[in-house]
Amino acid sequence: MSTYPLRIADHVMEEAKRAAAEDNVSLNQLLSAFIADGIGHRRAIMSLKKRAERGDASAALAILDGVPDSEPDAGDELVAAKKMSGK
Repeated sequence: MSTYPLRIADHVMEEAKRAAAEDNVSLNQLLSAFIADGIGHRRAIMSLKKRAERGDASAALAILDGVPDSEPDAGDELVAAKKMSGK
C-alpha cells in the first residue's frame, strides 16, 4: 500500500466528506474507489481509441451500403421523424 499527499480544493474535499458519510465509508475508501474507478474508465477509453485507430470508415460504410432499405420496427423510429409526423 502506498501513500500520496494530495491537495484538493476545499469545496471538493467537503463534497467528498459528505459523500463518504452518506455511503458510510471512510474518506480514504471513497477516494481510493473513485481513483480506481477513474483509472478503469481511462483504460477503457484508451482501449476504444486504439481500436478506433484500426477502424476503416470506408469499409464500414461499404457494409452499411449493402443493408436493404426498410422501415424501422414500431418504437424504433428516430425522435425527429416522430415529431415531424406528428406522433
